[in-house]
Amino acid sequence: MPRAIGSLTATGIAGIVLAGSAVAPAAAATRTPQPAAYDRTSAVEARRVDRVPTPKLGWYACYDYAECATVRLPLDYDNPKGATTEVAVLRVKARDQQHKVGSLFLNPGGPGGSGTSIALAAPYFLGDDLLDRFDIVGVDPRGVASSDNVKCFPSVKDQTRAYAGLKVAFPYTKAEEKAYVAASKAVGRGCSTTGRPLTGAASTAEVARDMDVLRRAVGDKKLSYLGFSYGTALGQYYANMFPDRFRALVVDGVLNPNAWVGQGKARNQLQETRLRSADGAYHALHEILVRCGRAGAEKCALASGGDPVATYETVAQRLRKKPLVVDDPDLGQFTVSYADFVGATLGNLYDPNGWQYVVELTAELLVLTDPAAAASATAKARSAVARRAAQAREQRGYDFPYDNGLETFLTVDCTDAYHPTSADAWPALSAREDKRAPYFGRAWAWGTAPCARNTWTVRDEDAWTGPFNRTTAAPVLVVGNYWDPATNYQGAVGSAKLLPNSRLLSSDSWGHTAYGTSACVTGAVDAYLLSGTLPARGTLCTGDAQPFQDEPAVTRAEASKNALARDGAPGRGEPKRLPPVVAPLPAVGTLTVR
Repeated sequence: MPRAIGSLTATGIAGIVLAGSAVAPAAAATRTPQPAAYDRTSAVEARRVDRVPTPKLGWYACYDYAECATVRLPLDYDNPKGATTEVAVLRVKARDQQHKVGSLFLNPGGPGGSGTSIALAAPYFLGDDLLDRFDIVGVDPRGVASSDNVKCFPSVKDQTRAYAGLKVAFPYTKAEEKAYVAASKAVGRGCSTTGRPLTGAASTAEVARDMDVLRRAVGDKKLSYLGFSYGTALGQYYANMFPDRFRALVVDGVLNPNAWVGQGKARNQLQETRLRSADGAYHALHEILVRCGRAGAEKCALASGGDPVATYETVAQRLRKKPLVVDDPDLGQFTVSYADFVGATLGNLYDPNGWQYVVELTAELLVLTDPAAAASATAKARSAVARRAAQAREQRGYDFPYDNGLETFLTVDCTDAYHPTSADAWPALSAREDKRAPYFGRAWAWGTAPCARNTWTVRDEDAWTGPFNRTTAAPVLVVGNYWDPATNYQGAVGSAKLLPNSRLLSSDSWGHTAYGTSACVTGAVDAYLLSGTLPARGTLCTGDAQPFQDEPAVTRAEASKNALARDGAPGRGEPKRLPPVVAPLPAVGTLTVR
């Protein structure tokens, strides 16, 4: 049954249909009392983490306005005196130490995103009241960034050879599929052998255990947490493993943990079949194209040639038939494939203002793929596409030093979740995803091909597979964005239904995650983190940036630590940006140029 939320009707897991964009009327926000009966941390989990001595963090000044530390934590919490792994921690201290609430832990997603980087960026995107009252803490999960690194191959040379078939946004031709399957098998075998022991000890559950130990290390009796994208999985793992050990926990851009892991018969499905990220991406694209037609040619160039939905498909059909070769006198020759076009679209949908670039790229390619019009195409159009392709090529490369970004993502996903047995099944299974969610089904499905169970054989015996429906002592605030192209809004709906003591905050906003897209969302999240005050049930926010409306562009905060240190922390009252969230974008860098 569709469920009415203000002016929007959510129609099952396949997608959403807007009937208007007004903010739903809501009663006053409320502070939810602690339930009379709630679940407690199990004796097994309590024993694992509590017998680890509280680490002493030797903080030292770093990156201009932060403090850094490293700590060694058990590789296996069942053997706390055995082997260890080094974990990096960074904090930006509260502006008002006298009235400090405690520490707020952040995670940007991935898996494989740097917690220390998002903590350093926090002054650029978090509300000033949070920055006044919390030490902002980021942890690089084990295996990631400045922590001990996962490394699935002995050298860059060996890694490059194994990755040879992965150098496409996603495979589309039979030859590309064959090469991608072979490379996926090589990566799975490398991470199951050379990558050990860390690949067998870096599941989300291990990171949740690390976070509980570090909660003690920073002096907090209970955890305060804000997680984005995959960081919502980490937050939900913590909430269910340690249901009585947090004071406030927010998840934004939500993965349904049961769909992430794969329960029962779903264990043999593609993870994308369960998560349906492609559905979110397709519905966002379709809505942009429909609104383009409504806006007319004056505001959307694609509307001048007929139905924008049909125009996008025309470009896709042409590129499926024959990739476009673009020559530029300064940048050289580049080939733009169908997968590049789809990957570029997906990358731009992550941005609340990305609709502009989707329209621009589609219009450019519409001309350049038309033999009758290509000859008269302006040098500007050719140069624009060539520039996008040149930057994509740079971003997709792997070279010195050893880049383990893909391996950190796979180490968590392949170990946490269940996947089909053989990578040989991915061509047929991913094609089936495309039928359900046009364009994006393949793009999302192929990313987990290295996780096939007969090649990715390393396991974490202490991985958590549920349950994910614990009654927590404090409420969980679940934030879902209607037009999110990576974490389908239905993931937030499903997670809120799983957690008895939770509140769903919905937002009619664009891009990946909702924090920072409107004062409504940001204010609700900040109020909850500060005082435990929840938004009223059924609250619906509306994002400031809407397609084909003259709203100011919003940029993401810088993720580079060196750039952040160079610029220094902004002062109170300065304009905010969006958080530098990390999602498992299948086609990183593909023709995505700002």
